Formats: sequence, structure tokens, C-alpha cells
Amino acid sequence: MIYEGHPSWRSIVGFYLKGLALTTVVALIVAAATSLTSDGANAGLVLLVALAGVALTVLVGFVKRVATSYTVTDRRLHIRSGIVARTVQETRIHRVQNVHYRQTLLQRVLGVGDVDFDTATGHDYSFTFTGVATPSQVVQLVNQATPTSHHP
Repeated sequence: MIYEGHPSWRSIVGFYLKGLALTTVVALIVAAATSLTSDGANAGLVLLVALAGVALTVLVGFVKRVATSYTVTDRRLHIRSGIVARTVQETRIHRVQNVHYRQTLLQRVLGVGDVDFDTATGHDYSFTFTGVATPSQVVQLVNQATPTSHHP
């Protein structure tokens, strides 16, 4: 085993922010709707909607992250994702031709990035470790594991 990991929790901060924004909008709509039908907004219902939205956002983000795993061995690269419906991508390490990573500005701030593998299978096949912490280290580990790497 050369590398084993999941997308970093920091890589789904955007998902959490969108979920919280959507929760806020829904809570405001509930507050407005209940204030039209009574003397004021139903604070209990608004609070319940807000708490349910936050809990659902956190749960879905967590499951999404832990249900995806990345593995590099001396023979293969693996990407496994999903809980109910499982998707597995794998390729042999000797088929890896190039490894590189990219980071958006937000990813650089959060210390995460996407590691792309160019394989001998062609351009139609996307093989990417998305949202990993310290992507440069993952690239270095894969370069050391590939048989075509030149070691100093």
C-alpha cells in the first residue's frame, strides 16, 4: 500500500456552504409563509426546518466524503465511490503515463487539490483523485511507484 485516502473534509466546504445557504432560504420561506397565515412567524417550525437542513447537509457531505476512497498500490490505482450503488475504477500502475495536480485558488487556501492520471487507456477515461489533501505528496508517491519513474 503506497497511498490510501478519501477526499479531504476541506474539499467539500463549498458543498457545506451551498447547503447552508439553501437551508437559510428555505427557513426564510417558511418564516414568511407562516407569518402570512398567523400573527407572526412560527419560530418553532422555522428552527426545526433550519436544524433539519443543517443536519442533512452535514450528513450528506460526510457520507459523500467517506463513501469515496482512493488507493495506490505497487500494482494498481483504485477509486471506489458510493454506498448503495458502487462505482469502482481501477487501472494498473504501469499504465500511468503522467501524473499532475491542479488547485483552484480556494483549493490552495484549503490545502487540497485534484490529482489527474493520464493513462494508456486514452483520453475518454477520466482518472482523478478529487479533493485530496496535499496533492503534491500524492503525485510524488505515485511517481515513485510507477516503473517508468527515474529515481535519483
